[in-house]
Amino acid sequence: MPLLRLLRRNLVVIAGLLTLAYMVLPNVVVMVFSFNRPRGRFNYAWQEFSLDAWKDPCGVADLCGSLSISLRIAFWATLGATVLGTMIAFALVRYRFRARGAVNSLIFLPMAMPEVVMAASLLTLFLNMGARLGFWTVLIAHIMFCLSFVVTAVKARVMSMDPRLEEAARDLYAGPVQTFLRVTLPIAAPGIAAGALLAFALSFDDFIITNFNAGSTVTFPMFVWGSAQRGTPVQINVIGTAMFVLAVAVVLAGRLVANRRRSNAGK
Repeated sequence: MPLLRLLRRNLVVIAGLLTLAYMVLPNVVVMVFSFNRPRGRFNYAWQEFSLDAWKDPCGVADLCGSLSISLRIAFWATLGATVLGTMIAFALVRYRFRARGAVNSLIFLPMAMPEVVMAASLLTLFLNMGARLGFWTVLIAHIMFCLSFVVTAVKARVMSMDPRLEEAARDLYAGPVQTFLRVTLPIAAPGIAAGALLAFALSFDDFIITNFNAGSTVTFPMFVWGSAQRGTPVQINVIGTAMFVLAVAVVLAGRLVANRRRSNAGK
């Protein structure tokens, strides 16, 4: 039958589209319910269309304050994890040193370890050090678990780099700094950017590790969890929709820039 032949020929594409739809569906639900006007405390059933939440996204007490804390933690955690992770990735790929194999294996532990175990371990460490739980303990914890993801992303990119390009730059009398800035860094930039975006998403979204080590600090995921016990304000859907649209815009912008560079290089 023609239909069966068509399905067999495009089975991979159909499976990919179905998987993508399955992944995007929760975001679509969040987006739709950001325009809802619930009659009760919970925003789980559609009532009527409204723009009230979009007009006043900070209308719920402490929502924008917790969002600001999450954004600041995610920014500094991304910056710290990206700088440290990039240096570690270059060291693991480009240099030979003692215990290199052990470091290479240990760097994956935070990715393989259950979050609740890491959260409890970090809490024990901070309490034994006498540290006051709050913004800084959360930031340190986020840098620690984001580091592995950045190292993995940057390391994959560095391993695919052709060292002859850097050798050619040195043959043309470029110094170490100039070679790094003009040759190495631009080539490694996609991997660094991917690691940074992944670290930002993981830090902003984290709840378990943050909940253990936050003290009285309330981040946006903790605010959402607390609100869900009493009622879910529509403004949470508004913030979620805005973050999703922003993330998609960043990815599309990156793809457009990469395609433009590729087309310019081909001319």
